[in-house]
Amino acid sequence: DNSIRQALTEACDTALHQFAGFVWLTHVVDYDRFPDSLKVICIFETNQQLSDLYECGGHSAFFRLIHEQLKAFCIPLKHLSKQLFFDSEQACEAEHGGNWKRRLEQPLRGKPTVLH
Repeated sequence: DNSIRQALTEACDTALHQFAGFVWLTHVVDYDRFPDSLKVICIFETNQQLSDLYECGGHSAFFRLIHEQLKAFCIPLKHLSKQLFFDSEQACEAEHGGNWKRRLEQPLRGKPTVLH
């Protein structure tokens, strides 16, 4: 778990400077099924910022960033395209009253997606 946190902290620090509207990221994992169960959730401030990321192709750069950081810490992901998700503070506020714990307890869909 320390390696995951370290890798994702470095990715987060880079992303804060590279992607407009990005504010934080987190992960969920079932260690009995690691690394296939690892899910990384990247949070933007607004839905519009997230849409802008997709429109300009920035989500591909985000995938590369996460992949490279995890790889640097010897965390192999075979299916990153199904393990990286995007969401927004705006969507969480609207759908879950800002309760991220409750929002993240929901099953994540099996493709890269905007959760709102």
